[in-house]
Amino acid sequence: MVVIFVLLAFLSIAPISTGVSDKSELMKLILGIEDPLINVNDLAFLLVTHNFDAVPKKDFVEVRLNETVYKLMPNGSHPGLANVTIES
Repeated sequence: MVVIFVLLAFLSIAPISTGVSDKSELMKLILGIEDPLINVNDLAFLLVTHNFDAVPKKDFVEVRLNETVYKLMPNGSHPGLANVTIES
């Protein structure tokens, strides 16, 4: 009985991960890392591992946050990982 109570108490305190859905978190990730050799697939993989809805396209990564679609293009030697524009 005590074990069950402790487990329930722990679960009520533990943060629940619902995925990242905030543009500021996306920008913090994109601007906080620099990799001039990152490609579209690597960028999409990085974003997915941080709980973003990211899909690699031909020369950019499409990221969906709430109702907005962002286009991220790897930017080589420029600051950050990608240039971000709003698609819709």
